[in-house]
Amino acid sequence: MIDMDYYELLEVDRSADDKVLKSAYRRLAVQYHPDKNPGDKQSEDRFKAISEAYDCLKDPQKRAAYDRFGKAAFQNGGGGGGGFSPDDLGGFSDIFENIFGDFMGRQRGGQQRQNGGQRGNDLRYDLEMTYEEAFTGKDTELVLDVSVSCSHCSGKGAKPGTSAKTCHGCNGRGQVRMSQGLFVVERACPTCRGAGQIIPDPCNPCNGQGRVEQRKTLNVKVPAGVDDGTRIRVSGEGEAGMRGGPTGDLYLFVNLKPHPIFKRDGTTLFAAVPVSLTTVALGGEIDVLCLDRQTCPVRIPAGTQSGKQFRVRGRGFPALNGGGTGDLVIQVDVETPTKLSARQRELLEEFQALEAEAGSCPKSTGFFARLKEAWDAVTE
Repeated sequence: MIDMDYYELLEVDRSADDKVLKSAYRRLAVQYHPDKNPGDKQSEDRFKAISEAYDCLKDPQKRAAYDRFGKAAFQNGGGGGGGFSPDDLGGFSDIFENIFGDFMGRQRGGQQRQNGGQRGNDLRYDLEMTYEEAFTGKDTELVLDVSVSCSHCSGKGAKPGTSAKTCHGCNGRGQVRMSQGLFVVERACPTCRGAGQIIPDPCNPCNGQGRVEQRKTLNVKVPAGVDDGTRIRVSGEGEAGMRGGPTGDLYLFVNLKPHPIFKRDGTTLFAAVPVSLTTVALGGEIDVLCLDRQTCPVRIPAGTQSGKQFRVRGRGFPALNGGGTGDLVIQVDVETPTKLSARQRELLEEFQALEAEAGSCPKSTGFFARLKEAWDAVTE
């Protein structure tokens, strides 16, 4: 096997993100794949090496361990601390299980080590939707680059006609016991890396992983009523498990595009609607086009002030999973006319002259009266 730095193998910088890593791996995997280089042992070794490098660096925990300790992180006695594998980086619950597992009668990952399989990673997909799509629901088609079960070996990782063997380092348990002071600690077996099995003759297309990278199309039905940040779980559509392990899940995270008119708070829809000066003064009715493309009539009483809100029951957003429908709240935004004909101007000037006599605007009249009193009090 080629002994090179994982980043050098993939020809990327140490700061490369997941997208750059995946792109580099796919390019090199095509270049050195055994099917494209039949009989070339050097290309086969290179293919296995870059597959091992990518498998490590695409996992955040494995990558963190590699960045700190190099390959020693995955070897017995490595990392400067008595040896550990990526399985030992799973958090405090794993640590307590490693130390106290025998006393509590628990074996971590027992089923996994019986068949050598590991569960595939969950995947995240950010789905952008409009208000209209979230209102009615949406059937969407997703195109994903994901690990799927290798068809050549049926996900087993071994060449057809061969099979995995029980690891003699741990007798198939996937763990070995080590003494640390007063404690006997169980750690992942360095020989099989916790799988409990080894594959003497790995499948070439998947390099013994039991899975390969592939682009697939997935049809998903998004229910009506989703909100910004809603998480939708699609069971069994994540990455395929290693060596026949169970498949992970796909999680869709909804991102709602801003709407030019409506705003949303849960199931309540808000809209600021411009209304003419004559309509709010004399009263009338306006028609608001809702998200269902149906008009909603709203009665405006005479003398309505700018900023006044009217609630229309049941014309808001549907609740997720059929929990009813919210309300539509209309806020009146009085529109002042800007282009007046000579006749309109004449009528408004006449109205202005009569306004004070009739006391049509008591708030503004009272305001200026109080303001004059305040000035007079200051100047006295």
